[in-house]
Amino acid sequence: MSRSTKPHEIVERALELSTADGCVVIADEESSANLRWAGNALTTNGVTRGRTLTVIATVDGKEGTASGVVSRSAVTAEDLEPLVRAAEAAARGAGPAEDAQPLVTGTPVSPDFTDAPAETTSAVFADFAPALGEAFARARAGGRELYGFANHELVSTYVGTSTGLRLRHDQPNGTLELNAKSPDRQRSAWAGRSTRDFKDVDPTVLDAELAVRLGWAERKIDLPAGRYETLLPPTAVADLLIYQMWSASARDAVEGRTVFSKPGGGTRLGEKLTDLPLTLRSDPNAPGLESAPFVIAHSSGDDVSAFDNGLPVPATEWIRDGELARLSTTRHTAGLTGLPVSPGFGNLILDGGGEKSLDEMVADTERGLLLTCLWYIREVDPATLLLTGLTRDGVYLVENGQVVGEVNNFRFNESPVDLLSRASEAGRTEKTLPREWSDWFTRAAMPAVRIPDFNMSSVSKGV
Repeated sequence: MSRSTKPHEIVERALELSTADGCVVIADEESSANLRWAGNALTTNGVTRGRTLTVIATVDGKEGTASGVVSRSAVTAEDLEPLVRAAEAAARGAGPAEDAQPLVTGTPVSPDFTDAPAETTSAVFADFAPALGEAFARARAGGRELYGFANHELVSTYVGTSTGLRLRHDQPNGTLELNAKSPDRQRSAWAGRSTRDFKDVDPTVLDAELAVRLGWAERKIDLPAGRYETLLPPTAVADLLIYQMWSASARDAVEGRTVFSKPGGGTRLGEKLTDLPLTLRSDPNAPGLESAPFVIAHSSGDDVSAFDNGLPVPATEWIRDGELARLSTTRHTAGLTGLPVSPGFGNLILDGGGEKSLDEMVADTERGLLLTCLWYIREVDPATLLLTGLTRDGVYLVENGQVVGEVNNFRFNESPVDLLSRASEAGRTEKTLPREWSDWFTRAAMPAVRIPDFNMSSVSKGV
């Protein structure tokens, strides 16, 4: 349909066309703006727009309720009825859905449901772009080169159901990644930030941080594999705990397939995971990390159900004062496990009560490693959630509270659950960009964490 057709009108028309027993329609209006740069100069910039329509049809049968899902972009007026019929045909051709539940009922209507979608433009960089130019000038004068990108996305999602729900959520999402390199490309440092509007990120501050790290890297030190006291910065902590949450399905735990399964049966709910007073939580209303306050599910999966669209998402403590408090469930898996309904998370926050910055934690380190970030994280053993991956863009040796040089990169083998049990200190919680998972998840706030014996399993020759 033409972009002059408002998303809520498309939702309403699709619902009118539906002849299924139940129907959910999700309209996503997407816009993005980006900047890219290399060698202290902008290379590209652009703005994109897009629209995607998803129709979920449910059909009741003697053996249960089946569902069919069809999602298409650039849907025209002529495409709308065929799209609805395709979803209905998919439902009628499918067997009963294991996760079938009555569609969420009620009459909540978002007050802005009939408003035009929010859109981002290049104006989002109005203050950021001049500061980036200043960062280029400083880097050039300091003998370093800056590479990176800034991306801002805004998605307006409209959810309508045959049971009367009319909900809308606008989700801004911004990422900034900056690499500084020496002219000979022998030294590299990275910094990243997440933001909703690019008003709280300053590239000159990041450039100054990277200049310090490039200075540290002028001295190279070779270290063997082994266990080292290690300071994990917030970005690395986020990457590890996001993977932990992706593995925190209540059903999988009850069925004995995850690190949260209790030997002999059941789950580890109520078990103390760490002696530190750590609380891992999600909150759709967390300032600066706001996320959808209701379930938006374009299809069903292991930990999400299309039947749960519109279900409220409350603030949830997954770990409370070091104790495992919740595992994720849909309405279906909550019924299977006998555990409370706990929809998936749109943000992730680790609070440990610490007040120290990462720099202050470095100053308190007698001898240890300071990481920049992790990448290429992969699962080795789901039963223990053993992960492997690589360090990247700077591993530094700290002696007597001072960084004395850059060491080689390592491959690591660690379980985030095991790391929590061994962590000896957590610093101040701050917003961070999870580097490894930034294509999928950016809304995180984490402290730096000290691990007395982080397992650097082998030396890596990677960057």
